[in-house]
Amino acid sequence: MPCLQIGPLDEASRPLLNKFYRQHRSSMRASAEGQLWVIREGEIIAGMSLTPVAQGHWLTGLFVAPSLRGQGLAAQLVRQARQAVPGPLWLFCHPDLETLYQRMGFTRAPHLPAPLAERLARYQRSKPLLAMGAPAFDQTP
Repeated sequence: MPCLQIGPLDEASRPLLNKFYRQHRSSMRASAEGQLWVIREGEIIAGMSLTPVAQGHWLTGLFVAPSLRGQGLAAQLVRQARQAVPGPLWLFCHPDLETLYQRMGFTRAPHLPAPLAERLARYQRSKPLLAMGAPAFDQTP
């Protein structure tokens, strides 16, 4: 992929991520709090939200344009964000996506911060979800 730009999205550009989600008929929305991260190739081709929680972040809204999937873009986006934000990352995913996230360094999270544990319990009433986590990015060479 030529000329990819990966990084945080500034607050003024928040509507662009929601527009990207809508263009692809995704029900995802840019988090109202926290950081938004995107990959651009001119326009946004992938995005996600990171919401601060318990000395770490909750990853939501990870979405890659369908025509560009399978090229490692999600992994690149998550890796860049993990290098930049302190603490662990947690996410909820459908069981079918467990292997994808395992390749990115996530494992099943048996213990979650209380706010996430409560949210997961609510979500699991209506859909199958797994909690996964990745430790703080190791900055040592």
